[in-house]
Amino acid sequence: MTQIGRSSRRHDIVVPEREGARITLSWSAASDRGHRRAVNEDSVLARAPIFAVADGMGGHEAGDFASSAVIKRLSEQLGRRFIDPPEISDALRAAVGDMSEGVGVTDLGTGTTVTGIALTLRDGEPYWLVFNIGDSRVYQLESGVLEQLTVDHSIVQQLLDRGLITPAEAEVHPHANVITRAVGFNEDPVPDFWLIPIVAGSRLLVCSDGLTKELTEHGIRHFLSIGTSAADTSRRLMDAALGNGGRDNVSVVVVDVLGTPELASVKPRTGGDDRHARTGPVTA
Repeated sequence: MTQIGRSSRRHDIVVPEREGARITLSWSAASDRGHRRAVNEDSVLARAPIFAVADGMGGHEAGDFASSAVIKRLSEQLGRRFIDPPEISDALRAAVGDMSEGVGVTDLGTGTTVTGIALTLRDGEPYWLVFNIGDSRVYQLESGVLEQLTVDHSIVQQLLDRGLITPAEAEVHPHANVITRAVGFNEDPVPDFWLIPIVAGSRLLVCSDGLTKELTEHGIRHFLSIGTSAADTSRRLMDAALGNGGRDNVSVVVVDVLGTPELASVKPRTGGDDRHARTGPVTA
């Protein structure tokens, strides 16, 4: 398990070419191996401008090696204030190369999911760049409304999209852990990207599926809502996941948007299910 960055009570990011314009964030990260796993194969990055969770696969050292490779490569972007999609894609490709050189550790094949958020600029305006490969997730709580910003790359998600199963059936489906896309296995990583407006007062959660196995969306919304700070919220989420069984490694990164510059060109988002039409996917 690799963790780069942990928490910050207040961090300002200057927006270029806009005098006095700043984004103010607070964040906290936590990770635990859970009650049933011998090792923690998750890795976490929590330092502006990028926040990410990688959930390794392949068993024992191999999964740990894969998730660590991804987080270390993503962390090479920490010297920047804002990141573009190609930098994320290039980092993931470099991580796959690192995995292929892990002779003796990754001989049986290994990979990892990854999801996260990064600060980016589009036409001079700051946004969140949300990205994912696999079934780790990003959520946002805004004005009391919880929204899943990522879409799982999984067999169950495909069945849901086709209307072949219900959300309730998805929770107990025998293929719930089967993903359709990963970083590794000598394949070119293909992340999905979305641009999300940065909204003051919003709270974002980046998490591995070890959390979503133990908490429903109702539970996630509850703990995101009652947490008094990013640090308090990450502790509450972790305690709840472990208290509900902790069947897998659990990793969470909570990011609070404390302040934003005036973004006149960005309209506030409303509730609803058309998030992809509204935010639009972004190509690398």
